[in-house]
Parts: sequence; structure tokens; C-alpha cells
Amino acid sequence: MPPQPQYAPQQQQYVSQPQAPAPTARPPARRRRRSGRRILALILILLLAWPVGLMFWANSKIQHVEALSGASNTPGSTYLLVGSDSRADGQVQDDAEGQRADTIILLHSPRSGTPSMISLPRDTYVEIPGHGANKLNAAFAFGGQALMVQTVEGLTGITIDHYVEIGMGGVVNIVDAVGGVELCLDYDVSDPLSELEWQAGCHHSDGATALAFARMRYSDPLGDFGRQQRQRQVISAVTRAAAAPATFVNPLRQISLLDAGVGALATDTDSGIIDLGRLALAFRSATGEGGVQGAPPIASYNYQPGGVGSTVLLEDSAPQFFQKVLAGTVTQDDVHQFN
Repeated sequence: MPPQPQYAPQQQQYVSQPQAPAPTARPPARRRRRSGRRILALILILLLAWPVGLMFWANSKIQHVEALSGASNTPGSTYLLVGSDSRADGQVQDDAEGQRADTIILLHSPRSGTPSMISLPRDTYVEIPGHGANKLNAAFAFGGQALMVQTVEGLTGITIDHYVEIGMGGVVNIVDAVGGVELCLDYDVSDPLSELEWQAGCHHSDGATALAFARMRYSDPLGDFGRQQRQRQVISAVTRAAAAPATFVNPLRQISLLDAGVGALATDTDSGIIDLGRLALAFRSATGEGGVQGAPPIASYNYQPGGVGSTVLLEDSAPQFFQKVLAGTVTQDDVHQFN
């Protein structure tokens, strides 16, 4: 038998094919968009909830008093700011009792024209409804906030839309809450009554120093009028500090400032935290470029009509001055010039 051909066994070649890596799991585009919207919505809710919650909290802390007269409205928005010289808060230690109007400021924001902040001397000789002629701050002693509002309206011919009162302790707390303020005075002071110790120049001042700075008058060559100028300076400095960017980005500072501010304030029953915000804006306008600050025209610093001591007598032109304030046409040349 012929030999059979020999067949070599064929070896199968197995080539190892490289395996592609498993695809990385990615969320569908729709899921990514949905997640992004949720995060954005959460951020917006937090951004809105914080100021709204802060506003409701602050509004609940404001004290309210019956102050407005209900007189017919006059154009623009008018605030009467009264610094109460009450000894009840313990910030001032002396023998005086009760409550007095230590600072009286008329802040007017017209519909158009010039905003103004007019300091009314507390010794201004006025007619007080039901009590005859006397010093302006006697209205506060006779009948509190309501009689003070009526008396100022009778003096100026301008209806008060919002009444805001702050006590002595409020000055200390608010200044400390904004981290102190820069104040300037160009002469040395060592006044035992206000406890102000001051070297001529500008200094960063804490609350206690700012309070003494605002109260001091017996060591001031201009007396009450110099004090009014310094009170407006303190108010302007606090307003600038409260509006600084550092306040808006610091929640703890916001709480501290609001707690100090509204806790020391009393407003009429119709005014709330939004009105106080508008008040701050009116302050900035009146104390900024284009605003007018000062006192009404004064005829005598030492008018003595009898029975009430030395008073401040306004010029016969005072009614026309206040009409300019109301109309927004008052200028810096119209206010009293201190000599």
C-alpha cells in the first residue's frame, strides 16, 4: 500500500485583540442642565431669603410711638429726627431727669430739586399748641412726640411724614456696630460735662467718643450751633460707614448694625424698616454733593421774651425759607451763616 501523505497539524493562530476601555459614564445633557438649574435656584433662594428674613427680623424690633398729626400731606417726603436726651438708658450720668429733645433735625426729600437737612435749634422761640410761646424742646417735655411734631409743623408749614427718635445709647451702639467713625474738630477740647477729651484734628472714634463729640456744647465757641454741626457730622459719618461695601458682604456686621440701630429707635406707627432704608438714602443725598445742610435764618441767639430764659429768634423770612425747603429750591446760601 502506498504510503499515506503526512499532514502536519495546522495550529490555529489566536491573535489577542486589544479591548477598548469601558466608556466613562456621563450624565445625559438634560440631567446636567437640570442639576445646574437646581443649584442656581438654591443660590437665588438663599440670596433672597437672607435679606427678606433680615428685614422681617429687624422690623419686629422697632418700637413705635404715636407721633404723626394727621395733617394734610405736603409734597415730597419729610422726616423729623429727634435725639432724645433721656437718662433712662444709662449712657449719660447727670442730675437731669425725664426726657428732652436734645437734637431736632428736619430732613426733606423733595419730589424734584435739592434735598436738605435742617437743624432746628432746640431753644428756638415758637408757639406750642395749647401751651403758648416757649422753647422748641419744651414741646417734647409738655406733650411728647405728638406735640413736638405739631409744633414743628406749625413752625415750618411742612407736614411730617415720618418721625424717628433715637436715644443716647443708640449713638454709642450704632457707631460701635459700624466699627467706629472718623470725626474732625480743629481745636482741643477738655469738657468735663460731656467728658470729651479731644486733640485738634481728625480721629477714628468709638461710640462713647462720638456721643461726647455730639453732646459737647459748653466748650464750643458756637454753643448749640456748633453742636448741631457736629451732630450732622456724626450722622453723616455713620451713614457712610453703614453704606460701605464691607457691611453688605458681612452678614454678622449686618446683624450687629441692624440690632444696634433698630433696637435704639422709635418711629411713628406707620413707619417700618423700609422707611428707615429710605431715610438713609435721604441722608446720603442731603449730606452729599448737591445737598443742603444748616440752620434756618436766625435773627438773635439771645432773644429774651421773658419767662422762658434765653431763646433763639428766627428771622421774619423763616416762613419763606421753609417754603424753599419744601419746594427743593433752597440753597446753601439760604441757611444761617455762623460767624
